[in-house]
Amino acid sequence: MFSNILIYFVVIPVLMLAGLALTRNMRQIRAVAVVGSSALVALSVVLLVQYLQLRAAGETAAMLFTDSWMWYSPLNIHLAVGVDGISVAMLILSAIIVFAGSFASWKINPLPKEFFLWLILLSIGVFGFFISIDLFTMFMFYEVALIPMYLLIGIWGTGRKEYSAMKLTLMLMGGSAFLLLGILGIYFNSVGVDGQHTMNLLEIAENGVDHDWQMFLFPMTFVGFGVLGAMFPFHTWSPDGHASAPTAVSMLHAGVLMKLGGYGCFRVAIYLMPEAAHELAWIFLILTGISVVYGAFSACVQTDLKYINAYSSVSHCGLVLFAILMLNTTAMTGAILQMLSHGLMTALFFALIGMIYGRTHTRDIRLMGGLMKIMPFLAVSYVIAGMASLGLPGLSGFVAEMTIFVGSFSQGMIDYLSGAGSLRLVFTVIACCSIVITAVYILRVVGKLLLGPVQDKHHLELTDATWWERLSVVTLIVSVAAIGCFPNFFATLISDTFVRSFGSIIEVLN
Repeated sequence: MFSNILIYFVVIPVLMLAGLALTRNMRQIRAVAVVGSSALVALSVVLLVQYLQLRAAGETAAMLFTDSWMWYSPLNIHLAVGVDGISVAMLILSAIIVFAGSFASWKINPLPKEFFLWLILLSIGVFGFFISIDLFTMFMFYEVALIPMYLLIGIWGTGRKEYSAMKLTLMLMGGSAFLLLGILGIYFNSVGVDGQHTMNLLEIAENGVDHDWQMFLFPMTFVGFGVLGAMFPFHTWSPDGHASAPTAVSMLHAGVLMKLGGYGCFRVAIYLMPEAAHELAWIFLILTGISVVYGAFSACVQTDLKYINAYSSVSHCGLVLFAILMLNTTAMTGAILQMLSHGLMTALFFALIGMIYGRTHTRDIRLMGGLMKIMPFLAVSYVIAGMASLGLPGLSGFVAEMTIFVGSFSQGMIDYLSGAGSLRLVFTVIACCSIVITAVYILRVVGKLLLGPVQDKHHLELTDATWWERLSVVTLIVSVAAIGCFPNFFATLISDTFVRSFGSIIEVLN
């Protein structure tokens, strides 16, 4: 088991938990968090290098580093692992945000040990989800990622934290109920290589699921994951949860946890049930199209920094699901790029908001102004994050959104010219309008928050970012710029996966 590199994405956080249990002071807690998160970043880079080497050597398997160990024989459940280009990208994203989140929580109070214990447990769920290719273990890690959110928000959050924690947990558990029904339905309508029912994604995809059952199970599965992806009208937990969560939790929540929804829709719903996806996509296309525009409009009228970014996340995550439902290679590649871009960008936003709030003790933009003069590093970093959000060339947002809109428009034109209807084309145009709306709320916030006169004279006494805050922010900015400046590397990594893993699926879809 331990000869497989993927196992260490779970082993390292487990060792971090053991290390934290032995700590006695804040210095030791920080040391465990930094060393562990740095090890995860290094491991993800090593995995990327080895993955690229195997592909360059001619390895053509859909998943690499695959392995399987029997876990529960009566139901033929295995601890099965494997990755492709998309999984590798998600693991790198998760490792970077965990690393940045460790420094963003440098002075967490109270109960710092317990905070990091729950935060690391959340990361175990995230990493385990991305390496799993067994439906049951995916679901298990999915739940492991969700449960800590209740305590992290309820204990260390701000504002209406108890209400927000309860609302988030109940709504996501509701989505989990749909998801569990979908997974069990897929299991009982699947046949593995040994003739038994199986939970293995690769075996299910190879043998297929009955068409009639696909039509029944696809909506359950897509809605189950879509709730976590903040799909309209199941998005209401997201703004409240983000607003009340502590900084590092908001970073992981928006940056990584919400990506489980998009990844699950793509990996389970679309991959295993392509025929139902093709026939029922229009329903969810309408819902995700509404998410894109509704989230952007809602962000325009908010005055709380976290609520603005939370509704922005609803819009951007809606764009991910919207692109996936276009069911062509270009748009799907854009969807994965958007997951990477939004994960890094929104983590940067929440990190900066937490740092600003820690100094001003307010998130109301009406009570702030002139911060560019007082804390220039944080202010300039916020502008960079804003430019990435509205899609400035050279940053990650432009690459992701441009790829999505090109793929969506081309698919819409194909549908229109072939007589299949103009729904995709119409909603693509509507989704494109979100760019303008995004520019409105980003520029509004930048103008009120950073420019103009200082609203509160006490703010003149505030200090700029500390070294650990600068390290967290710079890590995320460099990552955002890397995707924007070297898009071909990431696009090739992702699109290669579609060619190898989804070639036959794309043919069915189109």
